[in-house]
Amino acid sequence: MTHRLQLATALFFITVTSAAIAAPRAAARSPRANSSSQHAQSPPTAKTAKSSAAQNAASISAAVCPVVYQLDDSPTRHGYHYIFYGNAFFINRDGYLLTAAHVLSEFRDGGQPSILLSRPYAPPRLVKVTVVATDVVHDVAILRATPNPFDAGYTVAALPLADGNLSDSRPAAGDPLAIQALRPANAKDPETFELPIPESYSATTLAYRAINLDPAAINAHSATPVLAAAQLTDIFLFSHEVIRGQSGAPVTSTRTQQVVGLIEGRWLHPTSGLPAASRAADSPAPASQKSVPTTAVAATPTVTRGSLTQGAAVPISYAKSLLQKNHIPWTTTAPQ
Repeated sequence: MTHRLQLATALFFITVTSAAIAAPRAAARSPRANSSSQHAQSPPTAKTAKSSAAQNAASISAAVCPVVYQLDDSPTRHGYHYIFYGNAFFINRDGYLLTAAHVLSEFRDGGQPSILLSRPYAPPRLVKVTVVATDVVHDVAILRATPNPFDAGYTVAALPLADGNLSDSRPAAGDPLAIQALRPANAKDPETFELPIPESYSATTLAYRAINLDPAAINAHSATPVLAAAQLTDIFLFSHEVIRGQSGAPVTSTRTQQVVGLIEGRWLHPTSGLPAASRAADSPAPASQKSVPTTAVAATPTVTRGSLTQGAAVPISYAKSLLQKNHIPWTTTAPQ
């Protein structure tokens, strides 16, 4: 039997009119690096656990942002229309973010990705991001926002990544988790002046599975039953269903308040036996729009009776390895 993993990118359910799809301009701009010093704070004490928990939730909310594509050249009275693809989150005060690599798959042939950020006493605003590095085998990517939102008056925060070595930073079975993602208030026709809606829930780490996340490798080995171990990625399952659009959102440990993984998608696991392998593929762009991200809609796979829908996440260790290769520091302590 094979594993069934359904990606949680929003590409599958966000729709816009055909006129809106024809309107976008893919004007890419060269980024300007803007850096600031790291900011480390002491962890909360037991006496302030309740207030620290609320503060941590606020920090997570400020660190997470939607990954989008701007559709309009000029704003309407409700801001810019956009296509929503998934989530990303800040990992330091230099404007670097992490997301799932498949969230960016529709930008491979052109188009400028952006993130939607909140501002105090003002509507949200789009900020352009550049793709610094990707690891398609382990489905992680590094982005950088320019100009640096931490120096420009946005309501932003950096999330701490799990410390320890690359193997120790993984959650163990039974560890409690917290997940927070954002989605547009109007899924069919989102606009920037509308505040994104947060989706938060708690879960428990269940188990680890090894699966091939690289579409190219999957296609190359479609007729080969045994895949090389180097092409497999460990993912951990947790006890909550993942909603489309949550790809790239952080999974944090409720014990350490550190990020331990990134949302990958849904794990459809029959309770009567072991799961089997099939990964939902992104719908290809129309031939006339190869330079523009698309919004094709795919049907949701049906979960068989007696099955349990679980969430799947990529351990943060893969992202930390990519950050190390690119000499990018990350925060390890939660902001106060």
